[in-house]
Amino acid sequence: MNALTRPLRSAPALAAIALAIAVASPHAEAALYKWVDANGRVVYSDQPPLNAKSELVGAAAPAANPDAVKELANKEAELKKRQADRADTATKSEKSRADAQKLAAMCSQARVQAAGLRRTDVPMYRLNDKGDRMMMDDATRKAEAQRLDALMKEHKCPAA
Repeated sequence: MNALTRPLRSAPALAAIALAIAVASPHAEAALYKWVDANGRVVYSDQPPLNAKSELVGAAAPAANPDAVKELANKEAELKKRQADRADTATKSEKSRADAQKLAAMCSQARVQAAGLRRTDVPMYRLNDKGDRMMMDDATRKAEAQRLDALMKEHKCPAA
């Protein structure tokens, strides 16, 4: 008998070979059982013995969740939506704040100008098309004050 056809006499050698094959095969789907037979040899198989106590050596990988990819994609989409909503809310809040500041500045300026126009003891001037100063008469002052009052009413400026 040559070395290839001669049976291996060592049970540990058989066990080591069987275990190496089981471990080296990552795609094995079945569980691996180990037990000692009636002759005292260690046996490895994918089928459990009927009348001997066996030990589960390698088990099949648990079944993967078939919806795991879809669930992960849904979670990512929800996260991105929440982030986009937060960014939109922050942008709207910032715009609203900036608009409120502009309105407050415009109201304050209009209020001061209207108050100045109503004072008859202080001369008011306006520049004409050539850039020359022209003194405002009472009718022009009154009309300009009314225009400013209407502007403040339109923008709902708070009273001073």
